[in-house]
Amino acid sequence: MKTLGSFISKKTLERGNFVDQQTVFYIFIRIIKEEYGKQGIEHIVPVSFRERRIELKISGNIWESEILLRKKQIIALLNKELGGEEIADLAVTQ
Repeated sequence: MKTLGSFISKKTLERGNFVDQQTVFYIFIRIIKEEYGKQGIEHIVPVSFRERRIELKISGNIWESEILLRKKQIIALLNKELGGEEIADLAVTQ
């Protein structure tokens, strides 16, 4: 008779390519809070996530400039937390 452990050790879980919007928003908000504090999360709000792109609602030109200047770094932090190349772009709306 085989033990349960022998079945589990042979089975590997594969990560799907689907990342839901709620997870992306949670990680995005956490990263913005770490980088910019409470003011950052008040002025930079994720609105939607589709086709590897996060649309952001930003209040003010200063915050928009900051996001556009650090876009690559923020995307890299997001992808690191998500464990893959899940985010390709950040789009800014006001």
